[in-house]
Amino acid sequence: MPDQFAAVDELARAFQGGGGQPGFAYGIVAGGQLVHGGGCGERWLGGRTPDVTSVFRIASMTKSFTAAAVLALRDEGRLALDDPAAAYLPELRGLRLPTADSPPVSIRYLLTMTAGFPTDDPWGDRQQGLPLDSFAGLLAAGPSFAWVPGTRFEYSNLGYAILGRIISTVAQMSYPAFVTARLLRPLGMNRTGFDAGQFDVMDLARGYRRGPGRWEEIVPDPTGAFAPMGGVFSCVQDLARWVSGFTAAFPPGEPAAGGPHPLARATRREMQLPQALLAPPGAGRLPGDPAEGSLLGYGFGLFVDEHPRGRVVGHSGGYPGFGSNMRWHLSTGLAVIVLANSTYAAAPVLAGQMLDAVLRQQAPARAGGGGPAVVAGAGAPGGPWPATLAAQREVTKLLDGWTDAQADRLFSPNVAQDLPYPERRHRIELLRQRAGRLEVATDRPAEFDSPAHCRWWLAGERAVVQAEIRLTPEPAPRVQSFTLAVPPAPDGPLGQVVTALIALLNGGAPDWPPALPVTGSVVTAVLLRQLRMAAAWAGPCRPGAFRAGNGETSTTVELDGETGRLLLTATVSPDGQLRQADILIRP
Repeated sequence: MPDQFAAVDELARAFQGGGGQPGFAYGIVAGGQLVHGGGCGERWLGGRTPDVTSVFRIASMTKSFTAAAVLALRDEGRLALDDPAAAYLPELRGLRLPTADSPPVSIRYLLTMTAGFPTDDPWGDRQQGLPLDSFAGLLAAGPSFAWVPGTRFEYSNLGYAILGRIISTVAQMSYPAFVTARLLRPLGMNRTGFDAGQFDVMDLARGYRRGPGRWEEIVPDPTGAFAPMGGVFSCVQDLARWVSGFTAAFPPGEPAAGGPHPLARATRREMQLPQALLAPPGAGRLPGDPAEGSLLGYGFGLFVDEHPRGRVVGHSGGYPGFGSNMRWHLSTGLAVIVLANSTYAAAPVLAGQMLDAVLRQQAPARAGGGGPAVVAGAGAPGGPWPATLAAQREVTKLLDGWTDAQADRLFSPNVAQDLPYPERRHRIELLRQRAGRLEVATDRPAEFDSPAHCRWWLAGERAVVQAEIRLTPEPAPRVQSFTLAVPPAPDGPLGQVVTALIALLNGGAPDWPPALPVTGSVVTAVLLRQLRMAAAWAGPCRPGAFRAGNGETSTTVELDGETGRLLLTATVSPDGQLRQADILIRP
């Protein structure tokens, strides 16, 4: 058995070697059981290594519990998915809808992220402890809409916070109490809950963010109005039970198949059917890439990837201090869980690698695992809010003359919490040093993925970089997320790695060059094959605008080729080794 998971353990060690988090725990589920698990690093700085019983905040993985609670009430006949949310929450009865012909916001729309609210990461993360009466006031004031309800998927923490209020109204008890009594205790998930204080301090992983040269601990927010979108604490051992309930729902058969469960098998299958199609991404996979042809949708509290190898279901969690992922392959019942203790840790990357590793060793898929897809159409994009355009102008001005007072007026409080102002000013100074004086690029129009989003380009003498903002769903929207791509220094470790990767793409080297060191998580043969495919697609390439990255350990750069355009993403470890690279087709 140990040899069977040697590749998984090696992936874990390589991932920890990249320094992306103080520590993490992981587990493999097969046949409805946790068959392998482990951990790397530290539960807290100087603390013990995490294991499958170590408790982490699982962030947005919580949404699967919230959706299950709603469907349990539906199954009991206590609500209907197409009921208007306002039927349960008086604060929503005066909600100003975006158009005269808009349907009301329904429970179904909230479950499937199609209620019309704009994406609210990371603002929503910082509302975790919002008191219920303050949340009622926010709803009564009327959240802002990006889309007509029922026309388009857009990820919304606010929508799941509203579902939590509906659950407590219908169940006549608090949201945490209902989830605990209806779902957690019947499943024996005794190391899962909503408050850090209910766990032994020796078992609890502490959350961290990467500060300048060191890890900084983040005190967890208390349970509040936004707990239904990200408030659960749990461990790999308990989550294995949760995941097994979903894998046991396929293939359809006897109601008791897979053992007792507080949620009907048919309902657990329903949660894993794609109800809404995600908006097409801005970049695609190369022909022959393992992920080519995948179709990503959202079910009820779960993402659903209709991949050529079979349906993969799961959810990530990203939160101040934590990053997590659970995913499972329905055709085989194999699942992976990863829980890490740094802000937005790259747990999905490791979980994907681990699932691929165990799938390669398995027997053919069991019959009936896929199931039919039920996909709702996406709405047509709308124009940006006036507030979005105004914020774009104000952010651009802020780059020329930053003041904390102006930043406070423009940003929601989470912006300074997520990356303190001194670090933002440092990145802006680095950007000026490496790109020169910046002006809005006149040859490239701004792009809007949503009315509450803007992506635009700033041109300097030496580089073109992307700036991006997202606004909150508040009645008077503020900027909740501001990212600015910083180019790597050409003579720095990251810059040298990018130059070497482009040279590999253009030169078609048959072997990996010894001068380009990599961590153990990089499979050089696979990456070389991707670079060859990219070269065949786009021809010789030259670097263009920088789309993302801090300029020190990560970057995403556009590549302009003779016959196609690409995006190259590279991440290096603190000692300058290539930790991860990906290359995508750019429209």
